[in-house]
Amino acid sequence: MITIYINDKPYKVEEGQTIMQAADKVGFRIPRLCYHPKLSIEGACRVCIVEVEGAKNYVASCAFPVSEGMKIKTNSEELRRARRDIVELILDNHPQDCHTCERDGICELQRLAFSMGIRKRHFEGERKHYEKDLSSTSVVRDPNKCILCGRCVRICSEIQKANVLGHAHRGFKTVVMPAYNMPFSESVCTTCGQCINVCPTAAFVEKNYTQELFQKLNDKSIVKIAQIAPSVRAAIGEAFGLEAGKAMEHEIVAALKRLGFDYVFDTQFSADLTIMEEGSEFLERLQGKGKLPMITSCSSAWMKCLEQFHPDLIENVSTAKSPMSMMSAMIKTYFAQKIKRDPKDILSVAIMCCTAKKYEASRPELMVEGLPATDMVITTREIAWMIKSSGIDLLDIKGENFDEPLGLSSGAGTIFGTTGGVMEAAIRTAYELYTGETLLDIEIADIRGFKGVKEGKVIMDGKEIRVAVAHGLGNANEVLEIARKDPSRYHFIEIMGCPGGCIGGGGQPYAGYNSIPLDEECLKKRAEALYGLDRNKTIRRSHENPDIQRIYKEFLGRPLSPAAHKLLHTHYKAKEPRGIIPVVNAVL
Repeated sequence: MITIYINDKPYKVEEGQTIMQAADKVGFRIPRLCYHPKLSIEGACRVCIVEVEGAKNYVASCAFPVSEGMKIKTNSEELRRARRDIVELILDNHPQDCHTCERDGICELQRLAFSMGIRKRHFEGERKHYEKDLSSTSVVRDPNKCILCGRCVRICSEIQKANVLGHAHRGFKTVVMPAYNMPFSESVCTTCGQCINVCPTAAFVEKNYTQELFQKLNDKSIVKIAQIAPSVRAAIGEAFGLEAGKAMEHEIVAALKRLGFDYVFDTQFSADLTIMEEGSEFLERLQGKGKLPMITSCSSAWMKCLEQFHPDLIENVSTAKSPMSMMSAMIKTYFAQKIKRDPKDILSVAIMCCTAKKYEASRPELMVEGLPATDMVITTREIAWMIKSSGIDLLDIKGENFDEPLGLSSGAGTIFGTTGGVMEAAIRTAYELYTGETLLDIEIADIRGFKGVKEGKVIMDGKEIRVAVAHGLGNANEVLEIARKDPSRYHFIEIMGCPGGCIGGGGQPYAGYNSIPLDEECLKKRAEALYGLDRNKTIRRSHENPDIQRIYKEFLGRPLSPAAHKLLHTHYKAKEPRGIIPVVNAVL
């Protein structure tokens, strides 16, 4: 510990910290824009400047280390004026459309301007003008709202390691874009949406389908059906001011019914269905009928990443569709038959945590009988806005249950929403199918938590099954390199495209006023909400779900049957990776 002085008062802080880190620890929050604790130090915005005695100029507190006896001013009149000038200059080259902006009220730049007392624009001059990139099914890029903080570039290169984005040109003409300014739809973007999560403004947002959905909900000639992903219930309360970790499972069902949906099903049901298919496929591969290690295929961003960057491993990937696509296939076939309606007259809407699911819904391989299985994907943020826009009070609504016959789920289906959950759910069922015995200790600590790559093992009838779990595409690259070098090291690998798994999806609620995008404490609380729902379930193993048993008896026959393969399995193919931004290591 060393002693420093902040605003003339002494504080003991850890040596090696930056001024910003030390100030945060002792209760002084220095304004910031480009800084993110999970990313390298950019020092681009200069909003975090402070005075250090003896220094010739103001220093960026995010990058400047503390030293013994250092005297720091964080709030002098001159410093406040300098910070205000910096933010005013950012604002004066920023669109003046706050009241019609996607991020109005939840914009970091807007909050910062308000906290600094900026009440008018002082500077005029040339303004940047770029066309929006609307080419992607999932992500919209608006360079006019970019403040060049670099967060999107860094999360894409450092965490996701997709290297889609980079800074181009110089000075006033600097812009963040894909290589050669190619459309997003043609770039190597995996559509994970993490750029949206960390962007402080609305330079990146999801492709919005709320207005189209409102129109469809008023159409009396069609049957409107929604499904809800596990992680949506663990996070949607945050969009209504609740603390992270409050599960809103039955409340969101009631809200969707009031919005106009005729049926609300649970994606956790089809997560159980996924386990039956993927677990059975894994057991076949263990017996020599397929390539090992088997890799999960639930994450849409990971699937696009695989096709672009890891095509040599396509044979290792499970052919099982994601829970969303399995549910949509069952809605357009099994349930359509149940209610005696033409699938063309059914609107299948998926409420997802993930922007990449919008891309998944557009994949031609996932069509059913020539029709899109999933007609529309709406993110957690979008559905939260729709609920508010309709005057529905999610916080004071009487909860309702999911509809039958696709609404009952096990606890295994619930934990799909967090990293390690798919693997844990698969082990719960695969163990019993393989050994004929019930696995008693079903909470597998080795593959829980937020370590980038986790390893575990389970003994099944005397055979050691070695597994690995990775979350975030950068960690996926790491575990795949291990598997390439030593193909026998693992039998089964779970990969989720987003940090933390689906709970950290690109469509989850924006961070609160003083919170951090993708804050690990927030992710832990969301994960615990799902683990809590699992513990409170009477049924905690997918194969014990009576409605899963019924759908096989009535419609699918058995796992991996011809009917199951036709409706619940798919294929992937190599894609040429175009326009990868070269990686330049940041100097910290």
